[in-house]
Order: sequence, then C-alpha cells, then structure tokens
Amino acid sequence: MSMNFQRKLPIPQEVKQEFPVTERMAQVKAQRDRAICDVFEGKSDKFILIIGPCSADHSEPVLEYISRLRKVADQVSDKMIIVPRIYTNKPRTTGAGYKGMLHQPDPEAKPDMYKGLIAIRELHMDALRDYDFSCADEMLYPENYRYLSDLLSYVAIGARSVENQQHRLTASGLDIPAGMKNPTGGELSVMLNAVKAAQSSHTFLYRGWEVVSDGNPYAHAIMRGYLDFAGRSISNYHYEDLLQLNDLYIASGLKNPSVIVDTNHNNSGKKYLEQIRIAKDIIHSRNASPIIKGLVKGLMIESYLEDGAQGAGEHVFGKSITDPCLGWEKSERLIFDIAEKL
Repeated sequence: MSMNFQRKLPIPQEVKQEFPVTERMAQVKAQRDRAICDVFEGKSDKFILIIGPCSADHSEPVLEYISRLRKVADQVSDKMIIVPRIYTNKPRTTGAGYKGMLHQPDPEAKPDMYKGLIAIRELHMDALRDYDFSCADEMLYPENYRYLSDLLSYVAIGARSVENQQHRLTASGLDIPAGMKNPTGGELSVMLNAVKAAQSSHTFLYRGWEVVSDGNPYAHAIMRGYLDFAGRSISNYHYEDLLQLNDLYIASGLKNPSVIVDTNHNNSGKKYLEQIRIAKDIIHSRNASPIIKGLVKGLMIESYLEDGAQGAGEHVFGKSITDPCLGWEKSERLIFDIAEKL
C-alpha cells in the first residue's frame, strides 16, 4: 500500500471533551437551529443570509469579520437570519492548492491535521461563545462532521460531492439544514436526487459503526451555476430558472421545497462584484412572484474584509487567499439593501 499512516487522530468525542461547549453556547445554537429550520419549514418568513469568506484562512481576520457581522445582524434581525460562512476545508478542482484550515492551520506551513482539527473547532467555538453565531461549513469530509456537530447550524454539500453516496447518507442523519449544490455540469435532477436521498432514512456505515438515519426534512437545493461543455460559466439564478426548479420540486414530492441561491461561483463567473447585482436580481424575482418568494429561502455570498483575492507572497489582513470576495463596506451596504427590499 502506498499510503503512509502518520498517526491516529483523536475521535470527535475526545476532542469535544477537551474543548467543550458551555450550556449557554448550546442554548444559543439550539435557538438558532430552530429559527433557521422554521424558515425551511415555511413557519417563518425570515430570509437567510449565509455570508463570509471563501475560505477561513486565519482566525484573527475571520473573527474580526464576524465581530462586524454581529453588529449588522442585530440591526436586520427582524427580517434576516445571518449565518456566517466559516469554511474550514476546501475542495480543489485538481486537488492542488490550499485545502483549508483543517489541513493547514497556518497556510504557509506544512499540513498538520491534528492542529487543524483543534484550530477549526476553536474558531467555530469563538464565533458561538463570543458573538452568538452558530455558523455554516462545507461538509467536504462526511466522517469529520462530528468534530463540529455541536457548533454548526448549516452544512453545504459541494458541487463535486453531491453525487457521492457517503455525503448523501450522512446528510440524512443531520438535524440541521443541509444544502445540496447543483453539480458542476448543472443537472438539476442530480441535485434533487441528492435532496431525496438526504430526506430519506438509511442504514449505512459511518466511522466504523452501523448507523440508521431518520432522514433530514431540511435538506434542500443550492443553485450555484454550472459549466457548459466548453467550460463556460452558465448562471441559474434567473426568474425562469427558479420557476423551473419549483416545477421540478412539485413533481418530485419532496418535503419543504426550498433553495438557497449562491451568488458567486458559476452564477457570477467568479466575478465577485457581480454578487451585488445578482443578489438584488433574486430579491426582485422574489418580490415579483409569490411562488419564487416561497421557494427562495436565502442567499449565499462570499465576502471578507477586503475586496478581491491576494496572490502568493502577499500578506493582506482579511483578503481572500482562494476565490475573490466582496469587501466589507460593499457587503455591509448590500446586507442593508437586501433587508430594505425584503
């Protein structure tokens, strides 16, 4: 075998015991979980905004971003529920490049998975303890979910993972919303099949255990655009796209028809400033159509302290080291603009 087994990592239970949440933190998360799930069930008409850096690279700028977001969230709390993006592991198209804080808690040092596990748990704990934010992360590795299960209020299954059996079955055992992105080729049937799998009960293997899941009624679609046969970015956030998705949802018989629209990735062609226009376009579509208003539960926006992304060798505090993000001033203005138009 060509794999070198470096060391046995502690199991999630051990890490949780070493870095425990307080009773107050658990209560805050439970309240936020309920409020977010109520939106997906149609019991609440609040709008969900999942917003934050493309990747959490260093704790300090992420927490500075979250401290600013807390002040804004309090001002729009009558209309919106803000869920910070703290994405601690990154899928890479070719496998090369920065794979996130889980792999490299210091992006310029060599990978250290043990330090990474501790770093991502501490970052999510800081957000919850100090700012009352239970956050969103991508479930890139299903077997790692339990290291953060007492801290997260939302998980996303990425475009490259959405057809994977283990991701779908693990999502079926979560009690928080799991967003299933449309695959990179754009087939909506693949995405909705993933939602169906996640909403169903299964018996499967997880971390060496035979487990039975109840099914996750909060599993839902995420529209993020796609690549056509020639590798061009094609968007799928438009009025007609959302009506088509609603028709597919009705035909599928799935519970709680819902979509979160990702304003970046192939919807923007990774042109991060386009997120402002796209977000406003989606709000306009919701206001023009009761069907779309009922279906679109929120947006996903990539945003950080500084506009754009930095290149190798740069050290700009709060500027993305992966995909370009919307800077803070533009993000803050956009949040207030969205709240005003809801």
